Amino acid sequence: REAFVRLYEKGLIYRGPRLVNWCPHDESAISDLEVEHSEKPGKLYFIKYLLASDSAQSGKRKSKIKFVTVATTRPETILGDTAVAVHPRDKRYKKLIGRTAILPVLGRKIPIIADNAVDPEFGTGAVKVTPAHDPTDFEIGARHKLPQINVMNSNATINANGGAYNGMDRYVAREKIVEQLTREGLLDHIQEHTISLGRCQRCETVVEPLISTQWFVKIKPLARPAIRAVKTGQTKIIPARFNKIYYQWMDAARIRDWCISRQLWWGHRIPVWYCENGHETCARTDPTECATCDSTNIRQDEDVLDTWFSSGLWPFSTLGWPQATRDLKTFYPTTVLETGYDIIFFWVARMMMLGIEFTGKPPFEFVYLHGMMRHLDGSKISKSNPQDGDNPLDVIAAYSADALRYTIVTSSTPGNDTKLDLQKVEGARNFANKIWNMGRFIISNLQTANLKADNLNLEKLRRATLSLPDRWVLSRLHRAIATVNQSFTGWQFGEGTRAVYEFLWDEFADWYIEAAKIALNGDDARAKERTLSVLVYAFDQALRLLHPVMPFVTEEVWQHLKRALENDFTGDFAGPAPTRGAWPEALIVAPFPKANPKWNDARAEKEFDALRDAIRAIRNARTEFKVEAGLRIPAIFSAGSARQLFTSHRDIIAMLAHLDTHALTIEKTAAKPTRALALVAGGAEIFLPFAGMLDVEKEQARLNREMEKTRADVARQETLLASEFSKRAPKEVVEKTKEQLAANTDRLGKLDALLASLEGRAPKKKSSVKNAKKKTKRK
Repeated sequence: REAFVRLYEKGLIYRGPRLVNWCPHDESAISDLEVEHSEKPGKLYFIKYLLASDSAQSGKRKSKIKFVTVATTRPETILGDTAVAVHPRDKRYKKLIGRTAILPVLGRKIPIIADNAVDPEFGTGAVKVTPAHDPTDFEIGARHKLPQINVMNSNATINANGGAYNGMDRYVAREKIVEQLTREGLLDHIQEHTISLGRCQRCETVVEPLISTQWFVKIKPLARPAIRAVKTGQTKIIPARFNKIYYQWMDAARIRDWCISRQLWWGHRIPVWYCENGHETCARTDPTECATCDSTNIRQDEDVLDTWFSSGLWPFSTLGWPQATRDLKTFYPTTVLETGYDIIFFWVARMMMLGIEFTGKPPFEFVYLHGMMRHLDGSKISKSNPQDGDNPLDVIAAYSADALRYTIVTSSTPGNDTKLDLQKVEGARNFANKIWNMGRFIISNLQTANLKADNLNLEKLRRATLSLPDRWVLSRLHRAIATVNQSFTGWQFGEGTRAVYEFLWDEFADWYIEAAKIALNGDDARAKERTLSVLVYAFDQALRLLHPVMPFVTEEVWQHLKRALENDFTGDFAGPAPTRGAWPEALIVAPFPKANPKWNDARAEKEFDALRDAIRAIRNARTEFKVEAGLRIPAIFSAGSARQLFTSHRDIIAMLAHLDTHALTIEKTAAKPTRALALVAGGAEIFLPFAGMLDVEKEQARLNREMEKTRADVARQETLLASEFSKRAPKEVVEKTKEQLAANTDRLGKLDALLASLEGRAPKKKSSVKNAKKKTKRK
């Protein structure tokens, strides 16, 4: 009420007849946001408007033109036409401007006018003007002072202005009018035409633009300071490309006054009262008499305010405005507003205009606009457009809120739409499970270690006492912390969150935890303390990084970690906190990590990455040759200058590559055995003797069988693509066949390389493989 009355007293709110979006089913004006537009097949009707005989042309050569043809998608609105319009520079109609046409059906005389709003390319270039039933026509009518004839009732039936069509439904009237035009020879032709149809969001009824007496806000005086706030940087829109859209909508030449009254009884009632003498009383509190004539016979306006008017007051009304409360002083302006880009006009702009008007300050420092969630087919996810499995509540029930939240954040960038892929949600659920299992592993080791908490203080450890995996993981952690903070500061939440994923899963879980098992299972108490310190520190920091995106699993695991430390150990646990003392009460209030350059260790990263490369190469070879998972195999390293590095960490290499420790040889220079697989990785040449890996003859037979099968697949796919199939089959099927051919061709080369290593020969060149395929084809 306070906001309404202030605007009313300043003359910024008024009541009057204007064109609005009208829902015939709800019988209410509705906002632009409540109108959903879609492209539908329709018809374009070409109608002849006969020209009136022009007595003013006596003495001049009379025009031979007898009629002008106009095109329309809505013949029923002919009943409300008050002019025919053409573009002023359209040479076809230059001589007709100023003449009079006869309105079909009703026979009313209407002028032919020129207006720049007419598109010469639409239809015939001549259009009917119906100011009471079309937004563009309303503006044309205002410029040319044309009458506004409303031909529809509130339920979209034709009213008395429609003559013989009075009482008919608008679509029934359309059919009857087309029949009359046909009978009278005034319907030139009909052609198929795609139309943009606006439907009410609530009931899907086709919306009708019509003149209605409503309450409006003058937008132009409110828009100017809201534009200035963004242009001067007081409010920054993220991403910045939406500045242009914001300016365009706020542009004084384009913006229309805002209809704020609704006939739906759902919202704040308009604080205006009327007496029997027609006077208005606008008041903050319910009046007992008319402010103009003192009549006590008064009634309140039954209309309610548009939701967006009420919502536009949100930034300050929630803080106690209009009183100068402590909350208002503390929290207004707000730092960040986060919302969808689709309501930048309807909500963001309203809050900007009303916030500045009533407080003198823009309500936000930043406006972060996210994209829309869409189905895989590209349609918008909404309650009115459900698809199997896409209901957020169903997704949460199946995969967890954390998994859905993580998927949305990592799949999106500011202002860009996102398709919800349930496979990604499932992957995020698996990530949550991985975090849970990491926590269980660390906590179980804490509970069995029987160590004092004071010993688990990373800050007390000297860098020289840390192992290579310790230094590597701490360096990678702090690089991840730096990436996350930089990404979040730059509004790239997906990029930052992916950095946490890569650290936690690809580095911490897959490599550091596995390497840590050596110390945790060993007899060196100090090494165990050191490893547990690093595990707890790195895990705690990673959970803090991930908490904004996966709040539930991270808080739960972190609380278990905290209780394990507090219950099993005496004294304070300093852990990752910058100062000594107990951990915070909860992860949600724990300080967010900051990168510490002292832990950056490029040398440790380079050396440990060399170990990882070597281990990966051996793992890949085991997979390619299908070596039994539990079999520990021999290996010979010709390590060159990296001999010391590999020798110092042979236990890590042996455990993670599943090598036979007693058959692991690391030399500066080593000769390749006769029948062994040679790998180059991590700065070393690695030989894996076949005798210790597999049954050579059995493996040769397996590879030959697989090669024969692959050759047959290649020949079949080549034959298929060379036939009529490539022309007749669906494009996606042909493309899939081509992809399969490329994959099989690549596979054939890899199989030959494996077989060559077993036979002690060089792999065949590509041409040889191709000839082998041709040979198979001839067979």
